[in-house]
Amino acid sequence: MSANEVVSSAAVIEVKLPDGSIREVASGTTPLDIANAISPRLAAAVVVARIRPLRPAASRRDPEAPDSPASEESMYAADATDLDGTRLVDLTAPLTEPVELWLLKEQDEASLKVVRHSAAHVMATAILELFPETKLGHGPATDQGFFYDVYRPTPFSDADLAAIEARMAEVVARNEPFVREEEAREKGLTDYAAEGEFMKVHFIEKFTKPGDEISLYRNGSFSDFCRGPHVPSTGRVKAFKVTSVAGAYWLGDEKNQQLQRIYGTAFFNGKDLEAHFKRLEEIKARDHRVLGKQLDLFSIQEVAGSGLIFWHPKGGIIRRAMEDWMREACIKRGYDLVFTPHIMRRELWKISGHEGFYSANMYPPMELDDAEYRLKPMNCPGHVLIYKNSPRSYRDLPQRYAELGNVYRYERSGTMHGLLRVRGFTQDDAHIFCTPGQIEDEVVACIDFAQLTLKTFGFDEFKVELSTWDPNDRKSYTGSEEHWHLAINSLKSALNRKGIPFREIPGEAAFYGPKIDIKLVDVLGRMWQLSTVQFDFNLPERFELEYTAEDGEKHRPVMVHRALFGSVERFFGVLIEHYAGAFPMWLAPVQVGLVPISEKHLEYAQQVKARLEAAGLRVELDARNEKMNAKIREFTLQKTPFVLIMGDKESASDSVSVRTRGKGDEGNAPVADFIRRATTLIATNAATLTVE
Repeated sequence: MSANEVVSSAAVIEVKLPDGSIREVASGTTPLDIANAISPRLAAAVVVARIRPLRPAASRRDPEAPDSPASEESMYAADATDLDGTRLVDLTAPLTEPVELWLLKEQDEASLKVVRHSAAHVMATAILELFPETKLGHGPATDQGFFYDVYRPTPFSDADLAAIEARMAEVVARNEPFVREEEAREKGLTDYAAEGEFMKVHFIEKFTKPGDEISLYRNGSFSDFCRGPHVPSTGRVKAFKVTSVAGAYWLGDEKNQQLQRIYGTAFFNGKDLEAHFKRLEEIKARDHRVLGKQLDLFSIQEVAGSGLIFWHPKGGIIRRAMEDWMREACIKRGYDLVFTPHIMRRELWKISGHEGFYSANMYPPMELDDAEYRLKPMNCPGHVLIYKNSPRSYRDLPQRYAELGNVYRYERSGTMHGLLRVRGFTQDDAHIFCTPGQIEDEVVACIDFAQLTLKTFGFDEFKVELSTWDPNDRKSYTGSEEHWHLAINSLKSALNRKGIPFREIPGEAAFYGPKIDIKLVDVLGRMWQLSTVQFDFNLPERFELEYTAEDGEKHRPVMVHRALFGSVERFFGVLIEHYAGAFPMWLAPVQVGLVPISEKHLEYAQQVKARLEAAGLRVELDARNEKMNAKIREFTLQKTPFVLIMGDKESASDSVSVRTRGKGDEGNAPVADFIRRATTLIATNAATLTVE
């Protein structure tokens, strides 16, 4: 082979397309070049490209082998490698090795996040053009839009936000290309430091190493430290809105500078943008804080303290139904119910590791007669002590302890949010102590239990994430690398046995072990983090737990943490918003409202009330001297499933006039027939309460 032939051969790479076809192109060809070669219409429609190295078949990983942990670095990892080996790149990125290539159009979820990240750069451009004294933090895409953290001593006003949005429109109209540039890390640090961009200096130091090249994205005169990718030009950011501004401390530390976080959102077109804001109106109408007050379910009393929940009688009824179901389900699944103290000696938290790894989230120690004590942020050390109180044999395992225990965690001022972010809450905590050989079956059983819980309370859709450790960040975790690999592989195996797809999130594990997070999807398509299953090899080691194995020797058990509601308060808040306060019959605090037309019908209404209550129904009789329509309206506002009206005709025929929530007047029915209907409906609602 001649030298020219060698050069020619080296300059050609293979690109595999989704249809399986292979294209041979010159090294340096871009995804946009390939799109144009396929169709100019396709080239105009694509937003971003996804690639994966095209490895020779002999070197490809065994598909049955466990995934290796991937690294993902905060907001700057937009182009980080995903678990399937793919990564997003700009359409203008040169391809220099054989790859699989996907050209993503607007229908792809990843494309929308790229548009939103580009919109954040457009917003930063507008901010600096209008307010050049501003210093930039970071501007990631989010599930709802994007934001940019900035430092500016003067607060942004509503008029400022309107001006920023108007200037963004100008930046979009300029249709400036997004150009990726690379420079030496040291030059970037020097330039940003000279400009007083302290946040950019921090991010470069944190996410790059000496000697690295850093990437910047430039549009017009604006540039930003960023890994990308971006849309081809600012003109591709077509439908956007600046929505609000809020405070945020630099690095989340109250001692640092007060930043301003400017929020916005972006979509591919105005229709989607309009639909988004209609959805926000629906979310606002379902706000659990508003409905909680309207329906008299709970309150937060400032005289008592932020983030502390007072359950009112009607909310208490729902809580009792939730907790009764959970306790019964736990017992039927082989759990023992336990109770542990609210405060325990500080020494216990030192042994468990919480004092070192979790103290920022705990309340300060209390000096008592014999020692320092702390309010418990978790139930697990208490359950460990119960296990350790008696000798254990392999025949005793697994031991499963469940507790609806009150715990207390310090949430910073301004972070509380109704029932969703509180300082004191009830955790439906359980801990399973078992042999290493039992761990996978126990995790599978926990996943089954979580699915049953979500289904029972009306959630049919969920997504799963597996949070693993970052082996390069040893200070944030405890335990050996061997333990971590065992734990991660056990959780993966359990999910694979269930056939549940999951996303791996490196660096998000608890300090003591990896975890499975099950995120439910509510009626509006929002995801909520509630149920979790966690592997812990740390506490058994720290507390020197033992069991006698079949060989007569002492062995160390392993431990599973699991919470299904997550917290009763948070789960209740999600329930309120999911149902918009119109709870299913079995959960409704008042299931039947009774409306006598006049005082002469009150005695009959009281007789009906007694019969309904004897059948197990929760009933409220409105005996006020008010007009019938006013009473009906009140029960309607309270979202009562059934309202029964009683007058002369009903009294004479032992019947009631039935109004059903969402349907209105359904006519007359004998009392006995209504009781059968209502109790059957409750039984149907509760059909999933049967614990298999």
